[in-house]
Amino acid sequence: MSVVQRFTLGDVLSEHRRGRPLETAVVDGDVRLTWPELDDRVNRLAHALAADGVGPGERVLWLGQNSFRVLELLLAANRLGAVFCPANWRQSADELAYVLNDLTPKVVVWEESEAVEKARGQVTLDARWVKSPEEYESYLSDDATEPAGAAEVLSGTPALALYTAAFDGRPNAALLSSTALIAHSMSLLHIRQMENGFTFLACGPLFHVGTVMFTLATFQIGGKLVFTPAYEPKEVCRLIDAEKCTQAFLFGPMIDGLVEANKEGDHDLSSLRFVSHSPEWDAMITVDDSPWCASKMGGYGQTEVGGMLTFLGLGMGGAGYAGRPSPLVHVRMLGPSGEEVAAGEVGEICARGASLFSGYFNRPELNEAKIAGGWHHTGDLGRREADGTITFIGPKLRMIKSANENIYPAEVERAVKAHAAVADAAVIGVPDDRFGQSPKAIVVLKDGQTATAEDIIEHVRGEIASYKKPRDVEFVDAIPKKGYTPDYDALDEQYGGGAYPGA
Repeated sequence: MSVVQRFTLGDVLSEHRRGRPLETAVVDGDVRLTWPELDDRVNRLAHALAADGVGPGERVLWLGQNSFRVLELLLAANRLGAVFCPANWRQSADELAYVLNDLTPKVVVWEESEAVEKARGQVTLDARWVKSPEEYESYLSDDATEPAGAAEVLSGTPALALYTAAFDGRPNAALLSSTALIAHSMSLLHIRQMENGFTFLACGPLFHVGTVMFTLATFQIGGKLVFTPAYEPKEVCRLIDAEKCTQAFLFGPMIDGLVEANKEGDHDLSSLRFVSHSPEWDAMITVDDSPWCASKMGGYGQTEVGGMLTFLGLGMGGAGYAGRPSPLVHVRMLGPSGEEVAAGEVGEICARGASLFSGYFNRPELNEAKIAGGWHHTGDLGRREADGTITFIGPKLRMIKSANENIYPAEVERAVKAHAAVADAAVIGVPDDRFGQSPKAIVVLKDGQTATAEDIIEHVRGEIASYKKPRDVEFVDAIPKKGYTPDYDALDEQYGGGAYPGA
């Protein structure tokens, strides 16, 4: 007789209910929940979702800003064997309509916005729509018992879907199981040296794997999760002080915003154990010496691997600035024929292991290509150095990195070409002192048509998320091509492209 080795996100919550009955699990505005209170609400939500037809393999969608309800929805869906997806609320109506049609959720929980309202009018979807917060609380069932069937949900069942990888102009939903999410959490717990009492402030977007991975690692260890709708410097400073946050989702420009917001010293930020950034910042916080923070939060990752595939904290001082792989994965650099290339040679970064995703939702052909030879092909190039550490070279296909956001030229090009006056377009990334890179559109107009740079930028703003729009537009007579695709190297050289990830 063998012991069942099942362990899901729902099981983690059940264990915290018993092991941490008096501790605070989540804080969100006036909401403060202990672990037993959170567990009761998750069960009540699971019963409500089940009544609306949510069961194994079905999808539940969140369209809104950060909220403790995102965690509740993930856990409730997991107890039913369903998949939860927090979508990018900053997307345009067209982009949101695409997600709705692609994911075909049974239940949509949404916050009021013009884009969501427009997207809802563009689709024909057999789904229950629950408005948050107005309808959400009354939507919960009165039954706080664990739903029937929860004990049969397997660890490898997809639990979370995150849209990513829009290399062909439209994104795909990467599916991550409890096994993958828990494995990644355990690796991150190790590198970040998270201990009892760890408190994470989710001030980054919960549709982004960077925020999700720390949220779930904190959940895994039974720490306190503090939610705020979006990054607002003064409120973030207040929350760090009030809740004694240990960690928050922050990067350069966000940190600079906190320094400015707290320049009078109104809030005590010393509980935050974070990365050294500037003398002013370092004086406000406690500079952390964990491998994660000491290495400047470095490594290589993507949504499909749960967040981080390699950690610089496991290879500080090594030749490769992406460090070494997580203890729970294998990484290989493979050539075009699937052979492993020698150390020092560039190949595609490929991986397999506990934290890897389960494939993309409803993309059988893409999934087959992505797992050729039994390895996940990341689409990125890397090199294994002589000392065994890894260097990330850059995407096989072009990608622009603006602040902490990935912008895929194909997606922006599709939006630019939708303008009535545009005959052809290409998008490159140009260096940006503040955000690393910003998109620049190279545009060919149709004969007899006119348009200004402002016209193009405003049009794109209406097609896709505002942060993806080009900040500059160059009008030309023709786009240089390599075969059927733009010659991006020539465009970079002529129009100032550069600073791509890995360069």
